[in-house]
This record gives sequence, C-alpha cells and structure tokens, in this order.
Amino acid sequence: MSRIDLHLHTTHSDGSLSPTEVLRLAHKAGVTALAITDHDIVSGIPEALAAGAELGIEIIPGVEISSRVGNSELHILGYCLHWQDPELNQRLAFLRESRHSRNPQIIERLRALGLDVTYEEVRALAGTDAVGRPHIARLLMDKKYVTSAKDAFDRYLADGRPAYVARELPNPADAIAWIRAAGGVAVLAHPTWAKVSGEGLTTLLTTLKTEGLGGIEVHYSTHTKRQTTEYLDLAKQLDLLVTGGSDFHGVTKPDIEVGTGRGDLKVSEKLLDPLKKAALFVGHS
Repeated sequence: MSRIDLHLHTTHSDGSLSPTEVLRLAHKAGVTALAITDHDIVSGIPEALAAGAELGIEIIPGVEISSRVGNSELHILGYCLHWQDPELNQRLAFLRESRHSRNPQIIERLRALGLDVTYEEVRALAGTDAVGRPHIARLLMDKKYVTSAKDAFDRYLADGRPAYVARELPNPADAIAWIRAAGGVAVLAHPTWAKVSGEGLTTLLTTLKTEGLGGIEVHYSTHTKRQTTEYLDLAKQLDLLVTGGSDFHGVTKPDIEVGTGRGDLKVSEKLLDPLKKAALFVGHS
C-alpha cells in the first residue's frame, strides 16, 4: 500500500536513525515520497536524496522550526524549500546556537538534582550540531535514571519540571517568513501543541495565514479521529493545504513507525501535488 510521510527525524537532529536507515524503513512501509524534517538543520538531506534515488523514493526537502507565541511552542514545518539557501542556513545556525546556550544550563540543573551527567556526554551521544532535550533524555535513559524519553520529560525536562530551561525562539511569523524566503511552504505541525481548540485555533490559524502559513498537519500519529476531522474542516474553511506525517524519531518515540505511525496512519499521495504547486507559487511571488 503506497503512502507518503512528510514528518521524519534523523540523527542529524534528535532521531536515532540515519537518513539511509529511515529511507530503508520507509521503503518497507510502502512510502513513495517523504520529507526529512530535522529540527533547525538540513544537513541530512543530501544523504536522504542519495538513498531515495537508490530506493525509488521521492525526497521533499524539509525542516522543522520551533517558534513561540504566548505560552505555546509552535513548530513550523517547511517543505520544498531551497535547502542550500545561505540565508536560511544562517538562520538555522542561530537557532542551533540557542540550544547550545540552553543545554548546559539543563545539565547543571540535573547535576544539582544528583544526576551524574555532563554536556560532553550529551554531545557525544548526539553526534550532531542540532543537540536538544531528546538527546539529554536518551542519556538519562542510557544511565538508567529514567525508563523512557517520556519519563525523562515528565520528571525533569518538560516545561514546569525541575531541569527545564526556556530558550530563545522566533515568533511564528518570522519562522514562516524564513521558510518562504527560501522558496518553501510553511505548515503548522501537530496543531494540538497550540494549546487552543475550537474558535481559538481558528483565530490562530487565520492570523498565521495572513503571515504566510500555507497549510496544517492534519494527519498525524497521535491525532484522534475527532481531531483529524476537526483539522480537515479547518483546512477547508481557511483554504489551507492538508499535510501529514508520522513524526518518526526512533528510540525516543518507540511507538511511532515510519509511514504508519501507531499503525493506522495513512497519508495519501494525493496531498503531494498541491504542496508542490504551492511551492512553485511561493517561488514566483
């Protein structure tokens, strides 16, 4: 059964598998097109393109950028962008640097709580320039301080927990503008993170659309049928593109599989052409 997956992470950010390994899983799952959307970095795309050519899988260049509005952290996915664009890469480097400023503070808080961890260990485990809290969670798992990534976030790393440290993030309008400046289409990832529903979500999406948002991630591994229906209706009402993806990470989200999420995710190939056409429009606007 053919399908697409437009939300995947690799070892270039906080995933546990390389782009080639992710592509092999995608091939087994019948995925015909996918987007590598690592956090604040695009360095995994060349390997993905090579593996995709070998396996017959179309690669959509992508990225996931964190932003903040009020108390909500919103993630903006960028698709079909010119991933080698110098200005885009400079902006992404700034976001990665904000992580490097924050992470040692998290480590110091963990050490103050009696956990024997160092930032050097985190960076060695990550093996990438895009180091984040999931890497810290993996180290805590390796050292048996927690039983899972969820346990690590629930006990130490989530907002409001003892080792949490906020980081500097752009507002959604800036994240959208960066993606569009690189010729890409901006899509709101996992809208449940917005911490608003009903009219509040409609208002938020309406505002984001005026700022250049092109779509909403309707199909997602943890969305209920009711949420999927709600987001489909919103996309139709606001004339936004519909996208979907598993948000595969590997070890830190062991219940999420490439292409199929928790087993019942099916993102149709029919969603791809409208996305590509929208990118062409951005590129000529």
